[in-house]
Parts: sequence; structure tokens; C-alpha cells
Amino acid sequence: MADNLPSEFDVIVIGTGLPESIIAAACSRSGLRVLHVDSRNYYGGNWASFSFSGILSWLKEYQENSDIVNESPTWQEQILENEEAIALSRKDKTIQHVEVFCYASQDLHEDVEEAGALQKNHASVISGNPTEAAHSAYQPSEDESLCTVSCEMPTEQTPSSDQETALEINDVEVTGENEKHYDDKTRVKSASEEETSENVPTAEDTALQPKKNRITYSQIIKEGRRFNIDLVSKLLYSRGLLIDLLIKSNVSRYAEFKNITRILAFREGRVEQVPCSRADVFNSKQLTMVEKRMLMKFLTFCMEYEKHPDEYKAYEEITFSEYLKTQKLTPNLQYFVLHSIAMTSETASNTVDGLKATKNFLHCLGRYGNTPFLFPLYGQGELPQCFCRMCAVFGGIYCLRHSVQCLVVDKESRKCKAIIDQFGQRIISKHFLVEDSYFSENTCSHVQYRQISRSVLITDRSVLKTDSDQQISILTVPGEEPGTFAVRVIELCPSTMTCMKGTYLVHLTCTTSKTAREDLEPVVQKLFTPYTETEIENEEVEKPRLLWALYFNMRDSSDVSRNSYNNLPSNVYVCSGPDCGLGNDNAVKQAERLFQLICPNEDFCPPPPNPEDIIIDGDSLQSETSEFSVIPEANSETPKESTSLGNPEETSQ
Repeated sequence: MADNLPSEFDVIVIGTGLPESIIAAACSRSGLRVLHVDSRNYYGGNWASFSFSGILSWLKEYQENSDIVNESPTWQEQILENEEAIALSRKDKTIQHVEVFCYASQDLHEDVEEAGALQKNHASVISGNPTEAAHSAYQPSEDESLCTVSCEMPTEQTPSSDQETALEINDVEVTGENEKHYDDKTRVKSASEEETSENVPTAEDTALQPKKNRITYSQIIKEGRRFNIDLVSKLLYSRGLLIDLLIKSNVSRYAEFKNITRILAFREGRVEQVPCSRADVFNSKQLTMVEKRMLMKFLTFCMEYEKHPDEYKAYEEITFSEYLKTQKLTPNLQYFVLHSIAMTSETASNTVDGLKATKNFLHCLGRYGNTPFLFPLYGQGELPQCFCRMCAVFGGIYCLRHSVQCLVVDKESRKCKAIIDQFGQRIISKHFLVEDSYFSENTCSHVQYRQISRSVLITDRSVLKTDSDQQISILTVPGEEPGTFAVRVIELCPSTMTCMKGTYLVHLTCTTSKTAREDLEPVVQKLFTPYTETEIENEEVEKPRLLWALYFNMRDSSDVSRNSYNNLPSNVYVCSGPDCGLGNDNAVKQAERLFQLICPNEDFCPPPPNPEDIIIDGDSLQSETSEFSVIPEANSETPKESTSLGNPEETSQ
């Protein structure tokens, strides 16, 4: 592949996360020659989505990535006397403290295979006896449970881009590259199994219990391609910067979205729905008539709070939580506004921050549905691919599984002049954008990173059962102890194309204070019941059953100053990974800022030319119903009620 690459570009982008993909699309749209490479075999980096077998392979990759032996660097021979090299890292250290738990019944058989898999590697076949398979690699104590030691798992790498929407760009077939088969089996277990093993049934006890048609681990494996598991959990504000960019650039045609249907709150040990629109407030049975009037009056003020500075100026120095107590709101309403509408910290957010967040929430209501949020079908990992597709349309070249050994810097000018790739090819460019995780420890020795605690759960039903089983919900669980952070919970139903029928995919996110499991497990225990416990009790439970759980910590480099990196040339720009925020505004702001440094006088992602403008003769059949439309999915299961991002001028308010 390297022999076929041109030797010179205007911009080289290393990493395919959301900020890098937006910048690549913007540069390509402005007529620059763009090379976009990634050492991974999938798009998105830490913004990616995976099928179930894909996430297992991703886990194995991080486990086996601990000790990489550096081969003799032949690229050093290409460095001239007037040059120096900035070596790039071959190991991704952005993910830590990975723990996996399987609670579903593990009645696996030799013929279990992921539905739609292209091929079957016999070395990856699940063992006929999961208990023996687990014991073959690890001998747990007698009272340790199957829920803390997962069985042998298939390890095909199948990210979300294996869907029908997979990109095929510049003769690089993404679907083929995204298929990765391992000959070795893998087993993921908790690092602290013994701490959680008390009073949990043994394998023999579990096997004797009736199944009651519950979802098993073999079913999850077989339907693995119906899962699209995001590494980062975010939503799109309907009037946020990313939605505006998708519409402006017409990239929205490459994706479909669903509206979040419910805003939930967790109070006094139970989950309840929060009324946020005018109709919801007046239809609510949770609020008294007096509370409804109080809430509507306060929300009306928040929409125009900047016009009434006298009503909040005196409270600017106190927290938003304290300010709400002065506004004649009941404790019930204060809780709803703070945690479910403003979604701000009880201790860290001041009055102005809270009012601004509340106004933004209300401003986004009603554009596409009864909540302010949208979610992309097939997961967050679709968004980087959409911008990669735009970049390719305008001439960008893509190479996955293509690592860069080093950046070549001219000693005299202190400018980066080229890269040397894994094949030893020197590729010249004027500008270089590098995702943070590619820098070596030498470059990042003075960088202080924050961490994000993440958990992904597969459950058998919603946290708040209603008549409809197609609810998409967001829930905030405030921290109970000082020093702990609120946990954001996003629950996705099968119509989002992220999980199999009969299950829900639940994402938990918070700022890290300990490990991901220590931060998030208390919230998981409040909302869900492990499958093994319900098997023993043999009775109906109020909480949803937990079938599978993944915990991990992810690096947050969003607030790192460029000056923190050692000796970076001025034409090397750093792109950060995902932040802990709910929206994507930080990624869009970062992309636009870096684009303006490269192309100071260019428009950022302008609309593409209208094909109708270049039609010369005759009438043409319109292939799209509007200027901003959505390409329909070939998959017949795509929900009919999915949202098209329309022209903001035509959208209902």
C-alpha cells in the first residue's frame, strides 16, 4: 500500500477520532490534499463502536498490548544530519482498569457462532463446557461465581463499520480491514474476584435452576452483530454545534438519528420521569398544580435570564444548588432542575453556569422531539465515519492499519517536514495533526491527564418500565458522598440498532475518582439486579436483570494545553480524545480552531455544491426529498420514526 501512496500532501492526519475526522473533512473540502491514517483496523479510535465480538477482541488487544517489543527502528537510518525525529508510540495507553463480568447463563455449545459472521475460526469456537474452559486458564476458589469469571470468548474484531454503512474509500475496503481473527482464545476476569464472591451461587447450583426463557450468553454471542457498543457515551444537543455542522456541511445525509424519549431522575431509591416540556409539565401526575406553576414560571425566567440581571446578580458567587433554594421551588422541583434539566454539579457549578445550562436545555426542546437530545443510529462511532466519507468524497486518502513510526523535524526551522511510515516511506506535508494517544512518553512527560470512568451493561429490560418498550432514556444519579461525581446513565433500546431484541444497552459515565468499577458499581447495584441472584431467588424482581458488564477507565486529554507537550514543532497540532461531557461541542470547537490555524481565510465545512446546479439539459428526477435528507439504510429493521436533520429554518420550534 505504501508504494502506491503519493509522496507529498498538504495535511497528514494521524488518528480517526471525531475531531481528527472533522478537520480532515474540512481540509479536504477546502481543496487541500489530505492523507488520513490510523494504526488501528477500525475507524474512530476511542470514539468507535463495536459489535459484541468486536468489543471482546478490543479487550483482548489491550490485554496483549502490555509488552510490545520494539524492533530495530530502520527509520532512524533515514534521518539526515540536519534532521531529528519525534518517535511516535506503538502502544495505546488511554484505557486502564478493564474488568468484565458475565452474569447471563453460560450454556454455550460448540456450534455457537455470531450471526452473519463471514467465517469461523475453529480456534475461536466456544468451549462446550464453560466451567472447564474458565478453569483451564484459572482456578477460582470453591465459592467463586461464574459471574466474576467469564468463559472462553470468540475474538473476531467486528466494529460497527461492518454494517451496511461501512465506508469503502479510495480502493481501501474497510469491511475487509475491519475483520480481524485471532487464533488464541481469550478469557477476561476481574482483578478482584475474591472480594465479590461471597454469598454467590456456585456453578453447580446455577445449573440446576430453570431457565424461564431468559437471555443466555450464547444468545448474546449469536446475535453479536446486532450490538453496537460505544466506547464513549454521548448525545447530540438538537441545537448544538455538531448538529449545526452536520446540517451545514450536509454530512447529515450519511447518518440517521433517533430522539431521546425520556429524561429520568433517581430519587429516594426509585426512578421517575422528569417533565421538561410545557406539555409534559401540565400532563404530569407527579407534580401538584402549585408545583407546575412554580416550575413553568422559573423555566420561563431561565429562557430570558440575561434580560433580568437584577434577579440573579446577587447570587453569582454561590452554587446553582443554593440559588435554587432562594427561588421558591419545592425540594422536588429543585432536584429536577439541578440534576435532570441543568445537569450540573451540586457543588461545582455556580448560578450563572446553572442558568446557562438550563437555558440551553430549554432552547433545544421541540426541535426534533420532546427532549433536547438525539442519538445516532448504530452508535456514536458512526459520526467520525460520516466525516471521513465527506473527506474521501473530496479526494482524501485513507489508510487503516497503517502506523507512523516518527515525525521528521528540520533542525534549522524547527518545523515538521515529513513522516516515516511502517514501510519506511517518507511522506512530506505542510501540516500534521496527531491524536494525543500517538505521542510517546517522552513527548507527554509533563502532561497531567484526567480520567473518565465508563461502564457498559447489557440488561433484560428498562430501568423504568412503561407501555412502550422502545424508550431511549437519560438519567443522572448524583454522587452521595463528598468527592464523588454524578453518574450519567444513558439507556438504549433495540430500535437504536445498538443491541439485540429483548435487551437494553446501558452506558454509565462519570469523572474518575477511583477505578471505573469502584466509581460506578454502587450505581449499578442501585438500578440493576445481577442475573445469578434472580436465578437463586426464583422470583420476579422489580429491578432489571444485569446480563453482562464492562468497566474501564479512559483518558481525558480535552483540557491539556499544547504547551504541556515537549518540543512540538509549530506545524504539529494535537487533537484530544473524548471528554466527559454529554455533548460533542468540545470536539467541534477544537476542530474549527485547528482548521483556522491551517486555513485562516477559509470557510469551515461549507455546504457541498448542489448537483442540481450543474444539470444542463432536461428535467431531472430529484433523488432527495429535501436539501438536507438522510440516506435510507438498506437494513429493513431501521426504525421508521428515525429523525432526519432538516433545515433549521424549516424545523418546528
